[in-house]
Amino acid sequence: MTVLLGPSHIAMVAKGVSAIVASRDAALRPSIMRAVGSRISSDGREVTVYLRRSQSEQLLQDIAHTGEIAVVFSVPSTHQTLQLKARRATQRPATDGDLPVLQAYLQSMVQEVGRVGYGPQYVGAMLAAPLQDVVAVTFTPTSAFDQTPGPRAGAELCAPPAPPTPPVPQP
Repeated sequence: MTVLLGPSHIAMVAKGVSAIVASRDAALRPSIMRAVGSRISSDGREVTVYLRRSQSEQLLQDIAHTGEIAVVFSVPSTHQTLQLKARRATQRPATDGDLPVLQAYLQSMVQEVGRVGYGPQYVGAMLAAPLQDVVAVTFTPTSAFDQTPGPRAGAELCAPPAPPTPPVPQP
């Protein structure tokens, strides 16, 4: 599997920024919800977003039926935005092992949203999620797009160039 994301995009998602999750049903009707947490593997090959089951029933149903997911990650203070898409997402209930990820995400969002003028109580209310109501949705991005407002908005991101391979000696 090709890695789509470079170090700066991986760092952006790993920091914990706004994440909006979407999918669609068989009739192409969209479903969408704000994530209450996210994480990305160090190589960018695996992304997990956390959704409240009670607020995301249609979205979780659409992901389960189609496997398709699109997630927009955005830095509130700069509008730097990245969209990831995948065709095979899996779901599982969140566990105690996910709590550090959710807590770190909340703290990062308090800082990020605070930069645009909203206090910690606002962010706390927006991202409040009892663990028993949280579902982890994991996927491997198959396409990525720069969605930052400006001339590159909508541009598909390509995998970073592979290091040159040494020439093969000819017999």
